[in-house]
Amino acid sequence: MAISFSTYDSSTDPLTNLENIEPWIKQVSDNKGFSIGEINYYFSSDNYIHSVNREFLGHDYPTDIITFDYSLRRKISGDILIGIAVVKNNSERFGVTFFEELLRVIIHGVLHLMGYPDYTDEEKKVMRREEDKALKLYQELFSN
Repeated sequence: MAISFSTYDSSTDPLTNLENIEPWIKQVSDNKGFSIGEINYYFSSDNYIHSVNREFLGHDYPTDIITFDYSLRRKISGDILIGIAVVKNNSERFGVTFFEELLRVIIHGVLHLMGYPDYTDEEKKVMRREEDKALKLYQELFSN
């Protein structure tokens, strides 16, 4: 199992308070019957994630997350690109802390690797429910 975090430039460095992320992701994965292969998180600027979103998905705007899935059966692996400025803006818009929104986006990518889509309204409801369960687990594991 390997989970890594890196940044594309110094202005996108949220790499503080991440020591609990790996065991949390492992617990979420275990609870769903998945194992972890290799997951690489890349924190990026608006410009970079915008260019990737345009090139790979045909969307001409920055986004909070793009997930590249390399999973095999029940072993999840992938590259997850996170747009830090969008996460920050979303945290303000939804009235949550930056860290809480970052956790939501981090686990959102993992859920995509497990096969959870979010194209339709019903799929988005299921995704949000699964994100909420994972965030609750994080609080249970690390709130002390």
